Amino acid sequence: MHSNAGGIQADTMTTPTALDELDMRILRLLNADARKSYRDIAKEADASLSTVSNRVRKLEEEGIISGYVPVLNEARLGFDVLAVVGVKIHKGKLLEVQRRIAKDDRVTHVYDVTGEWDSIVVVRLRNTRDLDAFIKRLGSMEYVENTYTQVVLNVVKEERRVLL
Repeated sequence: MHSNAGGIQADTMTTPTALDELDMRILRLLNADARKSYRDIAKEADASLSTVSNRVRKLEEEGIISGYVPVLNEARLGFDVLAVVGVKIHKGKLLEVQRRIAKDDRVTHVYDVTGEWDSIVVVRLRNTRDLDAFIKRLGSMEYVENTYTQVVLNVVKEERRVLL
């Protein structure tokens, strides 16, 4: 089984890494099933076990693979509220506020965005009482000027894998 290489975080400011066809085959196989054994990957990718092991280690070290996590059904676990929150932040304090927001374990995404709002926050909560408390806490944070909240009524598509 593969070890967790750390949290998943997109780095949008890096230059894409050049990958050969074997790297891409390995990534496609892991992307489809991160629990797939190196032996199965080697067989399907027509490579040796040691080659696959070395390639995966290289992909982890280069940050192309940043972790292995199960895909959980949040609603089945009792997290029934998914909300998207826009945040206006005092000029010059964006990263400071975003880092504080990101420390909340219920927050799944924090984005810098263009447009009217400075940041978009996605949060998964158990119920509307938790959402109310979250929004009030967020709105009272130092340097948060304003927020808006949209509650997701139905998820039509939510793809977590990069399509290669």
